[in-house]
Amino acid sequence: MRILYISHLHPPEDAPLKNMGGMQRVSMQLVRELKRKDDVVLKALTLHASWRWIGIKTFFFLVGLLLKIPRQARKFDADVILFSSMVTASLAWFIRSRVDIPMVTINHGQDVTLPVGIYQWFLPKVFSSLDGVISVSRATRQACIDRGMDPEKGVSLPNGFDLQRLDQFPNKESSRAFFGRKFSIPLENRYFLLTVGRQVKRKGHAWFIREVLPKIHSDALYLVIGDGPESENIAEAVRETGQQNRVFLLGRQPDKVLKQAYAAADLFIMPNIPVKGDMEGFGIVLLEANMARTPAIASDLEGIRDVIEQGKNGYRVPPENPDRFSEKVNQVLENGFSGLSDSARSYVQERFNWERVSEQYLDYLQNVIKDQRTHNPKI
Repeated sequence: MRILYISHLHPPEDAPLKNMGGMQRVSMQLVRELKRKDDVVLKALTLHASWRWIGIKTFFFLVGLLLKIPRQARKFDADVILFSSMVTASLAWFIRSRVDIPMVTINHGQDVTLPVGIYQWFLPKVFSSLDGVISVSRATRQACIDRGMDPEKGVSLPNGFDLQRLDQFPNKESSRAFFGRKFSIPLENRYFLLTVGRQVKRKGHAWFIREVLPKIHSDALYLVIGDGPESENIAEAVRETGQQNRVFLLGRQPDKVLKQAYAAADLFIMPNIPVKGDMEGFGIVLLEANMARTPAIASDLEGIRDVIEQGKNGYRVPPENPDRFSEKVNQVLENGFSGLSDSARSYVQERFNWERVSEQYLDYLQNVIKDQRTHNPKI
């Protein structure tokens, strides 16, 4: 299979780990995994850019692709064009008359639900121009259907996970000692609750601090890693509740510190809340925590439902229900979680490894190619 892959999500080539988000990691890992396949030849047209001025750079990148994609598809003799998100897939409507091979996109959640009127008006036109749609969760697929996608055109397939990137973790004791030294956090004889992610409203950080944390055992500390537009609101929630000695806001941290955090934590917390026009498409940080044998307690919402299986790698609780959330956290802390810790890691290794997920992607792409050739025998 010859795949022409289009993405605007790759970081600068000279600094691949800096400012990298979850979607960027997934895109890079998918490309790397597909290139390993003996029966796949992949050519990637990608924008390598940091978040600085990403909007302007993406605009000019997309404009340039209007001519480049049809030309490269013919020159490369591609069997299929695979877009990394709805942003690049928006080009399908403009080039449909000049491309005679299938065009498929992956979508992640917010690239479908973005609450911009003209964008939402345009989405049905994009879906009609595509031959296939891969959504990273059932919730994301449903969001596509709600916006005009033919249900027969789309499928739900999970993100893959680079097991090697987070395969070797320090032990819990040394990781906790690391945080004590580096950030002066008194973790001795305390439970360690961890949240990692971009600080936007849907993540529910401030809600958790205000409504849930006061109901959790007082010997539990809450560490928050990440930054974003909700950072000040989160800090205000800490001040309002007087929990400065329980909540530690560490900002954005490099991979080295993240690895220590995942290993040191007792529970990973993902307290998402519903936000109109936004959604959690998947939740890759849950898998990163699980790989460190850290189970998760998260809101039973959107793409999180496809990541957490009750009692295997954590628990899902009703969203915006502080009593149920705190009750489940307290229950797991009191009853111990050694068995849950081991099963969490095994669950990720078995279900979300890239070798398995990439085969699912290729099977779907092959079916799309066959289907188009059946209906268009000249291709």
